[in-house]
Amino acid sequence: MCGLVDIQEDKIRLEELEQEMLSPDFWADKVRAQNIIKEINELKEKLKGGNKYDKGGAIINIFAGAGGDDAEDWAAMLLKMYRRFGEKRKWDLEILHLHSNETGGVKNATFEIIGKNVYRVLKGESGVHRLVRISPFSAKKLRHTSFALVEVLPKMVKPGDVELKDDDLRIDLSRAGGPGGQNVNKRETAVRITHLPTNIQVHITSERTQQQNKEKALEILRAKIYQLRLKERQKEKEALQISKTTEAEWGSQIRSYVLHPYKMVKDHRTGVETSDVEGVLDGNLEKFIESETAV
Repeated sequence: MCGLVDIQEDKIRLEELEQEMLSPDFWADKVRAQNIIKEINELKEKLKGGNKYDKGGAIINIFAGAGGDDAEDWAAMLLKMYRRFGEKRKWDLEILHLHSNETGGVKNATFEIIGKNVYRVLKGESGVHRLVRISPFSAKKLRHTSFALVEVLPKMVKPGDVELKDDDLRIDLSRAGGPGGQNVNKRETAVRITHLPTNIQVHITSERTQQQNKEKALEILRAKIYQLRLKERQKEKEALQISKTTEAEWGSQIRSYVLHPYKMVKDHRTGVETSDVEGVLDGNLEKFIESETAV
């Protein structure tokens, strides 16, 4: 993990190299010049918290916020939205873990999307998504606000980038369950891994064997820790720049979807909005994603 001292050293090194590029005889030694340019690009990417997994797939977690059936229905709507977005791009989606309720809502879900540049395209979707509508679960037809958290992780983080020590892991086994809690597998194939230093948990039930579920859980755990370290590095960078600290993840939303009393989807980071709520919920996210990646 990069600390404050490391970031400061990287900034100093970057300034030294950029000064060296201004030298009149910089290109006298082409090999050395190319190596310096390569190092400059790597330092810039490192300092902005860049992610070398952009070209690969992504693992997405969706968690319903407080609010019972309404929030869990909203989480299910988001799952469908990303599924439709992936289908239109010919990406492959596989559900790794799904905790649903009796009405078809989603308490939490984990799925992976395989395709080119998936993580680069979708990583800006991480954050709290807010829905305002007339609740379909309210007999009085009252307006209700629901929240769900979306977490986008890079797929296949290399073990060398995140070391997992056996002493830091607690592994719990259970039977994989079907809808409504019905056991569909007599064997203990479901795996939950807890990373004790961070208390991060990963629960996988999709694979047929315990070993496959364990490997998938470890893969996702590495991705979660990798993303956590990127966030910590970014906060350290902001601290150096005396920037304002961002609010807690559940404290603010990145995007609002309003179905009543008017129709609008608005991204609070870029200001981009549209009245085509149905289209967005059917996976037409290009307008928002393009504006987010351009920031």
